[in-house]
Amino acid sequence: MSFTSEVKKEICMNILLDHCMKAELSAFLQMCSTLNITNQGLSITCKSENVSSAKRIFQLVKELYKVDIEISVIKKMTLRKNNIYYVKIKERALDILQDLDILSDEGLKDHPSNLIVKKECCARAYLAGAFLASGSVNSPNTSNYHLEISTTNKPLAKYIQRQMKKFNMNAKLIKRRNQEVVYLKAGDQISDFLKCVGTNDSLFRFEDSRIQRDFMNNLTRLDNCELANEMKSIKTGKKQLEDIERIENFVGLNNLHPNLLRVANLRKENPEASLNELCDLYENEYGDEISKSGMRHRLNKIKDIASQYKNV
Repeated sequence: MSFTSEVKKEICMNILLDHCMKAELSAFLQMCSTLNITNQGLSITCKSENVSSAKRIFQLVKELYKVDIEISVIKKMTLRKNNIYYVKIKERALDILQDLDILSDEGLKDHPSNLIVKKECCARAYLAGAFLASGSVNSPNTSNYHLEISTTNKPLAKYIQRQMKKFNMNAKLIKRRNQEVVYLKAGDQISDFLKCVGTNDSLFRFEDSRIQRDFMNNLTRLDNCELANEMKSIKTGKKQLEDIERIENFVGLNNLHPNLLRVANLRKENPEASLNELCDLYENEYGDEISKSGMRHRLNKIKDIASQYKNV
């Protein structure tokens, strides 16, 4: 089962009050249903490729409106050959659409009024219904964080975007072919969405994976930083050895000041040691404490002396 399916299954387990049921159902019907006119009258047909979503719509409509509902399943003939579930509401189609704020006296609306999401719990339920209808989220095992809800209706997409922003989710809007896509890319924003729609188990799984990945990335960065510092120390040590060798070849190291001579001998004996390690070695060898800046100063003095013999 994909992570998207797991999230949808968990949404469908949420227990809602009647006004929240209507908000969730309003979002789903507006995004995934058609109004049909036949010789038997008006009916609403909802379409979903997710079995949990189809069962949820059946449950909500039955509980809210006590009408006759029909479910059918068709298997796709494409490569995936997955099932498509149809939920047909055969009675009170217009009453239901009006009650869910999808239909007004002027016809079908682009999106419901703010009355349907007036309460915070209803706004959460509305987003849950929108995700059930056409939402998807990448697996937490991937490094590409992405959650989206798509619709062909731009005003409805902007309405969904506004509901997300109520909960401080910085949702973006983009057009992809004939779809208007509301999406989130940041991991913490996706976590906020999962929390918002009441999918705590999915949230914990997502956060656990995200924390582990961030921890491993930090370890890798730390390892890379330590390796870079080690390579830098080796490169610096090599140049310092060249300076010491130049002085030794031209005038001999014994002509150096005793403090510089000690440092030169330590570097020769420890060509790959870092500055901190040289300070510790100096203290162990000579019993005198020396700071990192003091060690750097003496090595720079050796470098200045060596530079006098470069062109000789």
